[in-house]
Amino acid sequence: MKPIIAVNAKAYYPHSFGSSLLKILRALDKIAIEYNVETILAPPFTELKEARLASERTKIYAQHVDEVDPGAVTGRIPVEGIKDIVHGSIVNHSERQLTLSAIHQVIAKLKNYGLDSLVCTPRPETAAAVSLLNPSMVAMEPPELIGTGISVSKAKPELITETIEQVRKTGFTGPILVGAGISSGEDVRKALELGAQGVLVASAVVKAKDPYEKLREFAGAIK
Repeated sequence: MKPIIAVNAKAYYPHSFGSSLLKILRALDKIAIEYNVETILAPPFTELKEARLASERTKIYAQHVDEVDPGAVTGRIPVEGIKDIVHGSIVNHSERQLTLSAIHQVIAKLKNYGLDSLVCTPRPETAAAVSLLNPSMVAMEPPELIGTGISVSKAKPELITETIEQVRKTGFTGPILVGAGISSGEDVRKALELGAQGVLVASAVVKAKDPYEKLREFAGAIK
């Protein structure tokens, strides 16, 4: 299992759009080759198709999908509408939460089309519950640390070890990622030392003056 660096581009302007987003994508493609890591980018919906066409090694994920079927569902995102563009989707990010029932439906829909599901959870016990739904990956992100620059691996390392322990007890064998406040190579190194298989990051990369150098710092810490 390769270590994973997943970048949620969110909707920072102008960083998450157009040429700025493609710069991040090129950096991820380069890191994937140089450091033999799996890279994932979740762009805004407006950038999904261009990102998929431009990607060489990086998997392109949606930032969110809804459990709805296609039809009269104004403003919602059915899986069917993006299934030919993406490799998978983030599910239940703290900024776009779903009920457990909806998470189950979304995972099943994604799986039906051969797509990955990266399900975000706020706490170890939630991660354990979600892992029983058999997603592709589970990510634990304490919402109170997201965007703070205070990493979970430093501020609350016990949440990482508890998450891994509880999730593995369910029989889930897929990757477990951690996020929230990850901003340095040391944060990444500590997360992997605690047992994570990768990290889910956002502003530290998306808003970096040089996304490649920041990603190289992260990937170097993994190695």
